[in-house]
Amino acid sequence: MRSSAFLYPWDVVGDPGAPRRLAALGVRQATLAAAYHSTRALTPRHPGTRIVTARHSAVYYRPGPARWRGRALRPYEQDWVPGDDPFEAARSALAAAGIDVHSWVVLAHNSRLGGEHPRITVRNAYGERYPWALCVAQPEVVEYAALLAAEAAVRPGAGGVELESCGWYGLAHLHAHDKIAGVPLGPVGQYLMSLCFCPACERGYAAAGADPAELRAAVRAVLEPLWRGGAEPSVGSERERIAALLGDGLAGAALAHRTAAAYAFQRTVVEAVRAAAGPRFRILLHADPVAHRSGPNCGVEVARVLEFADGLVVPAPLASGAAALMPAGTVLAANLGIIAGAGGDPAGLHLPEGATELRLYHAGLASDEDLRTAAAALRALG
Repeated sequence: MRSSAFLYPWDVVGDPGAPRRLAALGVRQATLAAAYHSTRALTPRHPGTRIVTARHSAVYYRPGPARWRGRALRPYEQDWVPGDDPFEAARSALAAAGIDVHSWVVLAHNSRLGGEHPRITVRNAYGERYPWALCVAQPEVVEYAALLAAEAAVRPGAGGVELESCGWYGLAHLHAHDKIAGVPLGPVGQYLMSLCFCPACERGYAAAGADPAELRAAVRAVLEPLWRGGAEPSVGSERERIAALLGDGLAGAALAHRTAAAYAFQRTVVEAVRAAAGPRFRILLHADPVAHRSGPNCGVEVARVLEFADGLVVPAPLASGAAALMPAGTVLAANLGIIAGAGGDPAGLHLPEGATELRLYHAGLASDEDLRTAAAALRALG
């Protein structure tokens, strides 16, 4: 069984003991961030740092000037990890310890680009922009993501890539000083608040047979009771509940546009990586097998994306549902948290039904005790 642990370059750069500790965990692969969103992270074992503040979305290598020359949308470099290519510094140190490295690339979640170019972001039914969420229906975003994915994924020495937020991003976002929990939204409310009404999406809804203005008005109307403390419908599947609120025609058109846009985005990105990579390079998508969902594990049409991707990485509770939709021979990696303080269960590591691999989140953030407990659990799994 292949197991991989997530890492940031700053977990390794400047800490000569990091590769040894990762090997002691019992994994032989690291999923190492090459293009990542803004974050504030603990480094509990690093000899020189305790808190890293990644102020904005950035790449952890030097982007190719020719690739990005003259483009409004382009990746930003970082200045919080020493060196021109922290990804390569970390990769080479891990490789010296016998650890294979796959790149970890975040695509549609980029608060800096969204803040600087609001036209490319998701716009909700109230006309408000989500600067952290790039709209994947916009051709400019698709082109940017394909260029970024090909460059950030295929770093020298990387054996594969895991693509995060390779599809729709929406309302849900671990934002600094978040204050949106006063009205709890279930999956239906999250979906409705994540529908985009930018010009590209309005054209998409119209092409799918819905009047965008009618859809926007319907979304606002069905959300209104929630703002007053009403409960979401609880009978039926999420899609059935959405259709019950919006009506079959509007709900179907919205879903048709969004799934088509997500599929086109995913296929374009993966094909760009394939063109830049060697034949044995593995491409996995962080995904949710429920196609209409959004977020870092974005919704996918499982059978369709596996026509061009090699597999999926899904939260462990979703593994059995995803496995039922996947053809034989494809990779299904179950993502399990090993940080007890963040709700993970390092003692409870297991291979969920249908999963073929494990992903451990997150070897750089976990405490020493969490790592020892996870290592013992992995040994017990064999």
